[in-house]
Amino acid sequence: MRTYEVIERIDVFCDAVPRRRARADEYGPLVLFVPTGPGWPYYARPRRGPRPRITAADIRAVRARQRELIIPESFEWIEPSAPDMAAAAAEAGLEVQTHPLMMLSARPAAPALPAGIAVRAVAPEDPELDRIWAVPAVAFGHPGTATGQAGPAERDKIAADHDGGTIEMLRERLRSGQSVLAAAFGPDGPLAAGSCQAVDGVAEITGVGVLPSSRRRGLGAAITALLARDALDRDVQTVFLSASDDAVARVYARIGFREIGTAMIAEPPAG
Repeated sequence: MRTYEVIERIDVFCDAVPRRRARADEYGPLVLFVPTGPGWPYYARPRRGPRPRITAADIRAVRARQRELIIPESFEWIEPSAPDMAAAAAEAGLEVQTHPLMMLSARPAAPALPAGIAVRAVAPEDPELDRIWAVPAVAFGHPGTATGQAGPAERDKIAADHDGGTIEMLRERLRSGQSVLAAAFGPDGPLAAGSCQAVDGVAEITGVGVLPSSRRRGLGAAITALLARDALDRDVQTVFLSASDDAVARVYARIGFREIGTAMIAEPPAG
């Protein structure tokens, strides 16, 4: 399959996934996904199909609506599908971030794991689910690939603050098969986690995070490889992900992913 065809399939996926749990409100050339129940909020993105050129005024209008709804002022898109979006977002006062967009090109083998570590898919009724779900929150709060001090104590503090509705929604997604969650476990409990969701033969691996105190041990690669193999076993034809930066992209490249484009995110500047 040609690269532009893969990117088109991924773009369709990114438009379809939020529609499962959100209302799609159109604002000129943009669509805003408005949550209709409990769970995490979604983004705004360019409308699919023929549309006018995206302007800063269009983005400001959506940002105003996001503030009214008290949801994040976040926009996501794939660069080739909306080449006019980045300049408009920057003009509207957003910080535009680029991330390597990668597609699985070979079935990944299971990486070797350190002694005492096990990687497995997580069942919906797993009693550790709250702590598993807290791992990426700690990881993304300490970005990068370097080891650090944050670990099980920070994970457990976040887990204790989880509301029951979010965890129950996650259990429902796992029961329905809409999402697959995998985690790496050691003597101190879950140390890494990530998830995958599929629609119409396309699957995205997201939220792969490792506690800083457990980095540089191959746990993120092991989680990603397990999720990718699971997706292929469910007859998914296209498995993709967005790497946070080039260093992380090199980790994914070692297990069979190759870069095919650029995923874009625009958000207000930090602070």
